[in-house]
Amino acid sequence: MKFQRILLPTDFSDESLYALSYAVDLAKMFNAKLYLLHIIYDIEKASNLHIPHPSITELYKDLETHAKRNLDSFGIDMREDLKNVETVVKRGIPYEEIIQFATANNVDLIIIGTLPRSGVERFFVGSTTQRVIRNAPCPVLVVTKK
Repeated sequence: MKFQRILLPTDFSDESLYALSYAVDLAKMFNAKLYLLHIIYDIEKASNLHIPHPSITELYKDLETHAKRNLDSFGIDMREDLKNVETVVKRGIPYEEIIQFATANNVDLIIIGTLPRSGVERFFVGSTTQRVIRNAPCPVLVVTKK
């Protein structure tokens, strides 16, 4: 199997940064394109409510600007040797946007970082990762940092 397009969704957490090391290694190994994707959670979309307020629009613009800046510098020391990296910021429900992005860009592998969980905590926490695993159009590598 050859991976030509690898997707790393990130929330800028330590777990995502740890998963980036796997993504970078695999991208180098397969000479693959690496997509770094950050999703700004869309409250309007999640609640099905329209909030017609200029400050909400400005808030999302500020969040997007801040996210782009963070994404451009995210793990820059790890990925400095990679030539084919694309950073993308989207707004929506994280697992839905990850699945849509992976499908639209013919991603071959999604690498996602998460906290190790056990028992009941696993049932209630980590729903984005679980939904990505269940609905992904490609294999998903879940990386846990111990």
